[in-house]
Order: sequence, then C-alpha cells, then structure tokens
Amino acid sequence: MPIIKSDEWPEVGELVISTVNEITDYGAYVTLDEYGKEGFLHISEISSGWIRNIRDYIREGEKVVLKVLRVSPEKNQIDLSLRRVTQREKREKILLWKRSRKAEGLLRSAAQKLGITLEELYNRVAEILERSFGDIYGGLEAAAREGAEALLKAGLPEDVSGALVEIAKEKIRVSEVKVKGTLILTCIKPDGVLRIKEALLKAKESGSKKGTNIRIYVITPPKYQVEVTAKDYKEANAILKVVADTAISTITKLGGQGSFESG
Repeated sequence: MPIIKSDEWPEVGELVISTVNEITDYGAYVTLDEYGKEGFLHISEISSGWIRNIRDYIREGEKVVLKVLRVSPEKNQIDLSLRRVTQREKREKILLWKRSRKAEGLLRSAAQKLGITLEELYNRVAEILERSFGDIYGGLEAAAREGAEALLKAGLPEDVSGALVEIAKEKIRVSEVKVKGTLILTCIKPDGVLRIKEALLKAKESGSKKGTNIRIYVITPPKYQVEVTAKDYKEANAILKVVADTAISTITKLGGQGSFESG
C-alpha cells in the first residue's frame, strides 16, 4: 500500500514483495517493501532442488515475491520462502503491487491538490475504497469511469471525491471490452414486429447500468445483433446474459419464440 506499514507485521502465509539486500552462503537478507522490515530467506527455501550458486536464482537489488513462513516480533525475525510461491501467486502479487504503486502516485497528487499529506489522505480513503471497490486503484478506476457519484455513494466526502476524480480522469486511461451475440426472435402474430420490438426494448432496459453500453440492431430478420461494452469481460458477459434471457422470456410471453447464439 502507499504507506509503509512499519508498525505492522506480515501474517504467516502472506505473499510479500521483497528487495534482496545481501546474499550469503546460507541464504539472503531482504527488505519487505510493504513493511520496511528485514527478513531472511534460507538457502533451503530458495529452490526444491540442489543449489550450486544462490545467484543463479536471486541477485542483490532484485525484487522478488516471497511467502512468509514464520514471524517473531520479539526476535525481530521474519523467515521467508521463494520455492513455495507458485507462478500464479507471483503474477497476482506483482499485479496487485503495481496497482498499489499506481494508486500511491494518484493519491499523492490528490493530496497535494487538497493541501494535506499523503498519509492523511490514505487514512481517509483507503478503508472505504477497499471495501467498496476491492482495492484503492479499483476505486480510482471507478472515479475515472463514473465520476464523483461512485465515490460519494461509497461514502467519501465531496471535496475528497472531487480531487480524486480530477486526478483519476487525467491519469487513468479507462479500459473497455466488448462482447456480442445474436438474438433470433420470431412472432407470427399480426403485430409480431411490434412485439419483437417490445422484447428488444425490455431486454436493453434490463441490462442498462452506469458505465456500460448496450447496442441492439437488426442483422436480417429474425436475427438481431447484441453488443455489450463494459469495464471487463466478467461484467460484459453477465449483462449480455441478462439481455438475452430477458428478450427470450419477453417474446415467449408475447406469443413468440426466441433463442440466442453467443459470439
């Protein structure tokens, strides 16, 4: 996180970003970047195989993802492991670390705009953003995408929300993804065209959500293209399903038939 947690200790099993300070014959001394504390990586925890040269695995100045094995505040000791960190865990931790670093930079700019310290701003927003958006950067992405409304709804005061939104919109390039599928709707009733139109309108309304976009247009009757644009594939696919299900259920109730083909 933006503020080094020098007064806290990591938990056993936690993944930590660490900088290698000194390599010895029996292991390496590292600094836990998020805690500002020193830890030790024993040679037996570097690799499950035989190690000829520790520097074949780590080097001084390198940042590595390690797993906390033991913590002893009384002895000021933290034991760590490299070999127990999976490739997936490493990727996920590095991603989170990069997001936290980006968040730190944005909070620093917002703090300057508000005329307060980074630590003061962090203490005011961190818990709220993490609770509402998963992490601080997630909240800043929401600010860039949806504006102050997202932050005010989460519980941040107006002045802080305004500063965060201004910085977020300036610095964050909001990413979007698009998914699509084909609705096939038929209705042989005399006013079948109107009933299909009603089903499509209700379908579009059912998936409407701030920060997303739904587009439905005719390919060749009875086929209708549905395109959903959202912040990520999980949300986009969820909305696409709601739209398709609503269209099919509505046209069925109105005396017609429907089906859906994704992609």
